Amino acid sequence: MSQQSSLFALIAASFVVAGCQTQQQIVDSMEPDAVHVAQRRGAFEMNCPAATAEMLSKEMIQTPIMNPRFAPPQRAEYTVGVCGCGQRSTYLVVCADGGTGCVAAGSRNVIRQ
Repeated sequence: MSQQSSLFALIAASFVVAGCQTQQQIVDSMEPDAVHVAQRRGAFEMNCPAATAEMLSKEMIQTPIMNPRFAPPQRAEYTVGVCGCGQRSTYLVVCADGGTGCVAAGSRNVIRQ
């Protein structure tokens, strides 16, 4: 390999590494959308427009790759607590990297007081 092609390979590799986000950066970047989706669903289900949301946990879901040519998108999973009007609920929210939004998969539990 010549010196010029080695330099080109090094430059190309640095662009690839610089353009890639870590999984934690992907999870962090989708967090505001996940909290917003859970807050809106909680406010609707509790009939409480003043409901507020709080991030409880977040992680990247590791999807098994069945076919490397058609890999599924990376997805992040969030647990978001929503409270208001004397009620609390916990929602599981899933967001796909590069997708158009997040889905609040439903409440894990509802505690009414």
